[in-house]
Amino acid sequence: MAPSAMSRWTTSLSDAQPVPYWLDDPGKPHPEPALTGAETCDLLVVGGGYSGLWTALLAKERDPQRDVVLLEGREVGWAASGRNGGFCAASLTHGLPNGLTRWPDEIHKLQELGARNLDEIEKAVARHDLDCDFERTGEIDVATETYQARELRDWYEQMEREGLADGVEFLDREAVREQVASPTFQAGLHDRRGVALLHPAKLVWGLKRACVRLGVRVHEHTPALTLKPYGAGMAVRTPYGSVRARTVALGTNIFPNLVKRVRAYTVPVYDYALMTEPLSAGQLASIGWKNRQGLGDSANQFHYFRLSADNRILWGGYDAIYPYGGRVRAEYDDRPQTYAKLAGHFFTCFPQLEGLRFTHAWGGAIDTCSRFSAFYGTAHHGKVAYAAGYTGLGVGATRFGADVMLDLLAGESTERTALEMVRKKPLPFPPEPFAWTGIALTKWSLARADAHGGRRNLWLRTMDRLGLGFDS
Repeated sequence: MAPSAMSRWTTSLSDAQPVPYWLDDPGKPHPEPALTGAETCDLLVVGGGYSGLWTALLAKERDPQRDVVLLEGREVGWAASGRNGGFCAASLTHGLPNGLTRWPDEIHKLQELGARNLDEIEKAVARHDLDCDFERTGEIDVATETYQARELRDWYEQMEREGLADGVEFLDREAVREQVASPTFQAGLHDRRGVALLHPAKLVWGLKRACVRLGVRVHEHTPALTLKPYGAGMAVRTPYGSVRARTVALGTNIFPNLVKRVRAYTVPVYDYALMTEPLSAGQLASIGWKNRQGLGDSANQFHYFRLSADNRILWGGYDAIYPYGGRVRAEYDDRPQTYAKLAGHFFTCFPQLEGLRFTHAWGGAIDTCSRFSAFYGTAHHGKVAYAAGYTGLGVGATRFGADVMLDLLAGESTERTALEMVRKKPLPFPPEPFAWTGIALTKWSLARADAHGGRRNLWLRTMDRLGLGFDS
C-alpha cells in the first residue's frame, strides 16, 4: 500500500468516534435497578445479551406464571449483542458448509430448524413490537478472486446435489455486479430468505421491554459472582444480594462461565467494524445495492458489510484478534491499525465512494469454540443449563439456544435435544501457551491460503481432519 493511498484512506477516519454506532443512540433506555437484598424465583437467567433475553422471554411465553429473574453485570446489550453487524441468519451451524461437514446426517433437520427459528424471530418482532429495523433481505456471499468464484460455483452444485439449494441462486460476475456494483466482485451466492438484517442494539432493548412487560424482573449492574447448590435448587451471590432459584440458565458466552469446566471450550476473539456517514442519493446510485442484501466475501479472512436503515454502510471483519491468555479487556475494543486496514479494504471494494467518511469505529469480543457453532449442556444434576460458542452468528441462533436450554432444564426430550449437535461438545482449547501458538499459526496459514489461491497448507489440512478451526 503506497503511503499516499494510506494517507488518503486514513483521512476518512479522522472524525470516527471509537464507540459502537448502534449503542450511540439517544433513545437508549435507562438501565433497570441493580439487585439489592435476597430474591427467589423459578428460573434465574444470567446474562443480558440475546442468549439471556431470549431465554427469559421464551420461558414466560411457555409458562406465563413462571417466576423469572434476569441478571446482567452491566447493561443489557453492552457487549457482543449490541456491537455486532446485525446479520440475523437462519443457520444454526455457522454456515451450511460447517454444518454439512460436521453433521451430514442431521443437516436437513438443522436447516429446517434454523429456517423455522428465523421465522419465529420475525413473528416475535411483530408480536412484541420489537422496533429493530428488521429487514428480511437475504445475503450474498461474494467472490473477489477467480479461484473463489470457481469454489462458489462448485459449492452451489454440491448444494443442489445434496438438496440444500432451495432459495439459493448462483450469480456470475455480471449478475452479482448488477446487485451491488464493486469492481472486485467476481461471482456471488445469493441466499434470498436465510438472513435478515436488523439494528442489534434496538433488538436487545426491545427484548428487554418485552421481558419486563411479561413480568420478568430484570436487574442490571448486577454481576453474578458465585453459583452453588442450595437445597433443592441453586443460589447465586451478587455484590448487594442473592437469588435462590429452582433452575438457572447461563447466557454469559465469552465471559467466564459460572460452571468452571465449561470455560476451556471457548476463547475470545476481537472483531472490529467501521460505520460510514449516510450515503447521498448519488453515492447510493453509484453502487446500486437496491435490494439491500447483507454481503460477505469468501476469503478465509473475510469482510461482512450491510446498509443501515439510514443508508450508512457497516464494514467489518477481516482481523480476528486473540489476546494471549484469553483475556477480555476494554483496551482491546479499540484498534486503530485494524481500522486503517479496514478503511483501505473498503475503498478498494467501493472506489466510487472515495471521499466518504467514517463516523464510528469499534471492536469487541465474541466467543468462539473449536467447531465454530454453539454447544450446550447441563450441570448440577440438570438444575443449570448453558449455551455458548456462537462465534459471531448468535443474533439468530441464540433464540434456538434459549429453547434448547429451556428443554434441558425441563428434562424434556425434543427434536432439539435429540440432535447430535446438542448432545455432543466440541474439543476444548489447550492451555497457554499452546492455545495462542496454535491460533497464531492457524491465522497465519489462513492469510497465506488467501494469498495463494485458497491452497491450504499442511497445518490447515491437519486441523480440518481433526475437526478443529479458528474463525477469522
